Amino acid sequence: MKGVEGKMFYLYILRSSTDELYIGQTNNLPEREIQQLSKSSKAAKFVKDGKDFRLVYKEEYPTRLEAMRREKQLKGWTRAKKEALISGNKGLLKKL
Repeated sequence: MKGVEGKMFYLYILRSSTDELYIGQTNNLPEREIQQLSKSSKAAKFVKDGKDFRLVYKEEYPTRLEAMRREKQLKGWTRAKKEALISGNKGLLKKL
């Protein structure tokens, strides 16, 4: 289902080769991945620092505001809670 603005928005989590997590949001996930992989001027500093990464998690939202709220929420979580989300461990996620 497309959002009110006619497109979907995505919250995503990248994992670096050094096991760091990066959380971001975008309205064009495939294009954002290309920017990150090519380390273009629009790539996140996290990626430009020379780290390799891979997409490990994503969620879709109908509005940018919802994606931004979720991004802010996840950035406040502990590492353990983020890992539980990425792995799909809902039981552990609820405990944390």
